[in-house]
Amino acid sequence: MSQVMESLRPKFRAQSRQGLLLLGLSLLTAGLGLAMVASASAIDSFKQTDSAATLFLRQGAFAIVGLVVLVIASNLPMGFYRRLSMPILFGALGLQVATVLFGADINGNRNWLDLGFISIQPSEFLKLALIIALAQVFAQLGANEERNRQLWTWAFLLSAASLVLVAIMGRDLGTGVVMAVLLMGMFLFAGMRWHTWLLIAVAGLASAAALIMYSPSRRIRFEAWLNPEGADPMGVRWQFEHGTWALASGGIFGTGLGRSKLKWSWIPEVENDFIFAVIGEELGLVGAGAVILLFLAMGLVLFAMVRLQTDPFNRNIVVGVMFWIVMQAFINIGVVLGLFPVLGVPLPLISAGGSSLIATMLAIGVVLAAERDRMSHLGRRRT
Repeated sequence: MSQVMESLRPKFRAQSRQGLLLLGLSLLTAGLGLAMVASASAIDSFKQTDSAATLFLRQGAFAIVGLVVLVIASNLPMGFYRRLSMPILFGALGLQVATVLFGADINGNRNWLDLGFISIQPSEFLKLALIIALAQVFAQLGANEERNRQLWTWAFLLSAASLVLVAIMGRDLGTGVVMAVLLMGMFLFAGMRWHTWLLIAVAGLASAAALIMYSPSRRIRFEAWLNPEGADPMGVRWQFEHGTWALASGGIFGTGLGRSKLKWSWIPEVENDFIFAVIGEELGLVGAGAVILLFLAMGLVLFAMVRLQTDPFNRNIVVGVMFWIVMQAFINIGVVLGLFPVLGVPLPLISAGGSSLIATMLAIGVVLAAERDRMSHLGRRRT
C-alpha cells in the first residue's frame, strides 16, 4: 500500500532522455487524439445526447484517468510487476472469461463487460497482463535446456489460452490479430528458434484463415477486400470506400479541423476505428503523415529502450509494448488505406474508447517504470 501511495507523486526527473521523449510523444499523440475525437464525434454525439461535446468530454475524462494510471505505473518498482505478474494475468484472464460468459454482443463480438457503473473491454488490459507475465517467464530462460522447454511450453499455453478466449470464444479477431503479432515479436526477441517460430506463424495464419471461413460475415468482408472491383450488393466495402473518399478529398493540407463530411453519418462511429480517415480529410496528407511519423518515432524510441535495457524482464516488457502500439497503429492505418480487410482495432491513443486509451497509457507507464529502473541501477553502478 505504501508503494502505491508513493507512486501517486510523479517523479519524472529520474527518467532518461528516451523516457522523457516517449512520455512527450505519448502525450502529444493523446492530445491530438482528443482534438480529433472532438471533431469526429460531434455529429454522433449530438444525435445521441443533443450535445456535440458529450463524447469528447467522456474521452477527456478517460484521458485524465489514463494519465493518472500512467503516473502511478511509472513510479511502481519493477519488483512489484515481477511478483504480481501471474496474479495480474490470471485476473485479466478471469475478466475475459466473465466477458465470454456474461458480456455484451456488439457488432458480432463479445468483448465488452458491463460492471454496472461502467463498461470495459478486458481484452485491452489482457494484452498488457500477458506481456508482463511472459516477460517474467522469458526472463528465466538460461542454459538448462530442460528448464527452457518447460518455460516455452508454459508461455505457449498462456498465449494460446488468451488467444482462444479473445479470438474464438469472444469472436474478436481484430484484437486477436494484434495479440498474436505482439506475442510473435516477444517470442522472437526472447530467442525462440527460427524453425519453431515459423511453424507457429504458419499455424497462426492457418487458424486465422479457418476463423475467416467459419464466419460468413468475415468471409464476405475478406472476399470483398480481395476483389475490390467486384459487385458489392451487401455494402461490405462501405467503410473502406467512404474512408478512401475522405482521404482523397483532404488533399495536401486538408479541409480544415471540424470540416469533415465523413462524420455526417457516412460511417457509423467514425471516431473509433476509422478516425484516421477523418484526420486525412481534415488535416490532409500533412496531418496524416504527421500521425504516421508520431508512431514511427514512438517505435524508434521504444526500440532504443530495448537496446539499452540490461535486465531481461524489463527488456521483454518494452519489446511487448513496442510491438503492441506500433503494430496496432500499422494495422489500423492499413485497414483505412485498404491494405488489410476491416478488422476493428482502434488507433492507439487517438481513437475514441476508454479501455483502449487507459490500457495503452498504463502500458506506457510500465515501460517508463522499466526505464527508471535501468537508470537507478546505472546510478548505483556509477557510485
